[in-house]
Amino acid sequence: MATAADWLAATRPATLSASLTPVAVGIGVARSTGHVVVSHAALAFVVGLSIQLGANFANDYSDGVRGTDTRRVGPTRLVGSGLASPAAVRAAAIASFGLGAAAGLVLAIVVSPWLILVGAASIAAAWLYTGGPHPYGYAGYGELFAFVFFGFVATVGTTYVVSGEIPAIAFGAAVPLGAYTTALMVVNNLRDIPTDVEAGKHTLVVRLGDRRSRLLFVALAVGGILVSAVVSPWRHFALLGLLALPIAALPVRRVRAGATGTELVSVLKQTGIVHIVLGLLLAIGIAL
Repeated sequence: MATAADWLAATRPATLSASLTPVAVGIGVARSTGHVVVSHAALAFVVGLSIQLGANFANDYSDGVRGTDTRRVGPTRLVGSGLASPAAVRAAAIASFGLGAAAGLVLAIVVSPWLILVGAASIAAAWLYTGGPHPYGYAGYGELFAFVFFGFVATVGTTYVVSGEIPAIAFGAAVPLGAYTTALMVVNNLRDIPTDVEAGKHTLVVRLGDRRSRLLFVALAVGGILVSAVVSPWRHFALLGLLALPIAALPVRRVRAGATGTELVSVLKQTGIVHIVLGLLLAIGIAL
């Protein structure tokens, strides 16, 4: 039987920065325009976090029933390990998506009905990553979707629902966040190459191979921070994002040194910390 700790681990805490940081930066962009609706900001956090939780549970469920998680190097999965039934994990995914949809519907009512389409597309992308008859995560497109949805959709979308505007700077601010979410996926899938190959899961990392995937991680982890300077012509204090570089040095060194298996579990956590620090520095710098 799954314990509370098992369910907490199934939320994948190390990766939750993917949904929280773009919302924070989107609020920072909105603040720089001088218009922030606090209640909308709170709902944006609920939407972002709920959809990511739903995605994580849906991934646990879909990979579990496909047999992909039977042998794992990383943290235990609920369905694959037999700790929880597929029905229970699927219900958790649906409940998470439902909460996000409810909060998103409120925003759609008070901001724009077009947000319903954005929300529906986000939930569909979350479910179809490893679910459905042709999961795109198994075909190597997971990183691309992560960059788009956890970068542009989350950051620009938050800016819009919080301020009612979409300044150009929102698109520039979305790039480093999309890069870091992609970096999280790369290091996670780098750890799982042997089991993914055995399960027929052809992620981008499997397609690129170990060496090129490590180079991609370094490019995303370092480039994701350096590109934050792109928005500095509009908001000079956005250069604060560069202060995350020293923190990024540790996971970059470990990946370059050839960390494998369980070593990459801690690298994933370190990358998540860099993501959070970068997001907060960008949010503060842009707001200033």
